[in-house]
Amino acid sequence: MNITLTHIDYFVLLVYVTFLLFVGFYFSRKKKNKDDLFLGGRNLKWWQIGFSIFSANAGPMTLIGFAGIGYTQGIVAGNFEWLAWVFLLLLAMVFIPHYHATKISTMPQFLLLRYGKRSYRFLTFYSLFSILFIWLAGSLYAGGLLISQIFGWSLLQAMIVVAVIAASFTTMGGLKAVVRTGIFQSVIIILTSIILTILAFQRIGTIQALAQGAPASYWQLFRPGSDPEYSWIAIVLGYPVVAIYYWCTDQTIVQKVLAAKSIKEGQYGAVFVAALKIIMPFIFIFPGIMCYVLFKDIAQPDNAYMIMVKNLMPHGLLGLSVSALIAALIDTISSGLNSFTTVFTLDVVQPVKKLSEKQTRFTGRIMTVLAAAVSLFIAMLFSWSGKGFFDLTQGLASILAPPLSVVFLAGVLWKKANNTAAEWVLFGGGLLCAVLGVCHILNFPYKGFWPHFLLLSFYTFLALAILMIVVSIVTKPVHGQSLPSVAETNRRFKHDAKKVWIFWAILALIMVFIYLVFN
Repeated sequence: MNITLTHIDYFVLLVYVTFLLFVGFYFSRKKKNKDDLFLGGRNLKWWQIGFSIFSANAGPMTLIGFAGIGYTQGIVAGNFEWLAWVFLLLLAMVFIPHYHATKISTMPQFLLLRYGKRSYRFLTFYSLFSILFIWLAGSLYAGGLLISQIFGWSLLQAMIVVAVIAASFTTMGGLKAVVRTGIFQSVIIILTSIILTILAFQRIGTIQALAQGAPASYWQLFRPGSDPEYSWIAIVLGYPVVAIYYWCTDQTIVQKVLAAKSIKEGQYGAVFVAALKIIMPFIFIFPGIMCYVLFKDIAQPDNAYMIMVKNLMPHGLLGLSVSALIAALIDTISSGLNSFTTVFTLDVVQPVKKLSEKQTRFTGRIMTVLAAAVSLFIAMLFSWSGKGFFDLTQGLASILAPPLSVVFLAGVLWKKANNTAAEWVLFGGGLLCAVLGVCHILNFPYKGFWPHFLLLSFYTFLALAILMIVVSIVTKPVHGQSLPSVAETNRRFKHDAKKVWIFWAILALIMVFIYLVFN
């Protein structure tokens, strides 16, 4: 499937690429130290944090994946967005105070303080592994699908071009460039997706035609427990495991919060992201359902979004849509690359050899290039798996999530959780999850052998949580420290969270209403 672009489409595309390179070059001149490269100088405001997280989250993996699952399953995928507010609330009101109080720069550093060096070393390499597989390789694979569909290139050629552009941009501008362009990209992505949804609805005609054009099951957020794909049991039990990992412990997401000016700015940023989540199923999943209604004879799950863009967007807007997709792609991969280099430079290299500011920046740039090359190879493995894009990426994230969800949750909520238990969970559970992840990608020993990835994630989480509790009770801590309560941390920073809680209460009411409507 090739998209025919006219001169005006290419002009819009050229303008955006020029703007992107300008921002990268401009902020490369403004850098002064490693905090600028990795944490944006720790002075981000709530709206910068919110738009940046949204842009990293709403990349091509989301656009292609959600349109694909909307095309094949319907609104059930909305659970991955409309339930996220609960875990963004957990991030804002429980994790952020601890992260800011400890002045960490990476997630492994938090485990160093809480559980000691062995847990720290494990998470350092586990974080690098997960960033490579989930953020970088997944985004490159999505980008390859996207670019190959637009320009008619081979998948490998498309992925190489994307990797080169994203690596160049990240090495030039650091986190601030990623954040600044993320704000612009978020607005463009939202705008073009809204326009696409409106045009699709106009083509369909009426709400009744839309509702009747897809199977009845497409309009159920919670499906029966007997549903083989996305039963309510799998959603309710499995989604929280991956959501805690993704929203509260993932370096690529949390890094934007770590760069906040204060606890308050970080919390407001999380609320803002949660509010943006309200619209995402309507503009990302609904187009997939509409594609089923309009183009089910010519579309496939992984090209549903681009089929809609090709057939509905007029020229000019078509160029803007392509620009927005490429922009989101570069931003998502740049965020992943920046997070990878942050963890590697600060948690692998710095403990072994003290680096000057110049050496730190140079090391970060070298690792950016190497990470892009390795993730390119992993993305090729994804293309050989034969799985749908959404199930592949979400399944891998769900399987890798349980060990980190257990140790981070226990670390902030239970003072008796100790380093010995954390090491058992991280090393034993990490090895188990890595093996399960490889089996999932390769469909080993055969397709259909394993339970649904959400249920598999829950079973693993439950086993590791029991292990964490038992070992913590029967052993004494040797290293690490317990944390002060959230209330104690707020008093220390003279932070009053009442206004933030009001915003969360309003958001909760909106989400309850949405679930009542769709069930």
